[in-house]
Amino acid sequence: MASLKPILLVEDNPNDIELTLAALESSQLANQIVICRDGAEALDFIYRRGSHESRAVQDPAVVLLDLKLPKIDGLEVLAKVKGDPATRGIPVVMLTSSREETDVVRSYNLGVNAFVVKPVAFEEFFAAIKEIGVFWALLNEPPPHRGGWPSNG
Repeated sequence: MASLKPILLVEDNPNDIELTLAALESSQLANQIVICRDGAEALDFIYRRGSHESRAVQDPAVVLLDLKLPKIDGLEVLAKVKGDPATRGIPVVMLTSSREETDVVRSYNLGVNAFVVKPVAFEEFFAAIKEIGVFWALLNEPPPHRGGWPSNG
């Protein structure tokens, strides 16, 4: 059986990181959770560059992506991942406090798999993260590994 795919959390807010980790751990998921605190680091992880070049050749089960990030924002990360045939099959969930209609529309136009507004109440945030983690890590059937995808020429 293949090893479990990691969950990539791209978030710069320490409180949101802590709550997200606690919620995912309470779901009893065995997946490794990798934290990237800016968009540039997230792209380095996905493309196995820089400090992530020696990581296992395995796409994340899901990318939980904040919208407002240092260096490269979430929409730019999303555009790069979904615009690249080698990575477009990686599920990306925009996890943000933004309720701006333009952010929602742009995210879906760029190919986001889901757009989740972070609930303000602790219990609701915790429950939402647990459900997201279980769905994407356990229930969703992902496409085969990049190497198995047909090329575009």
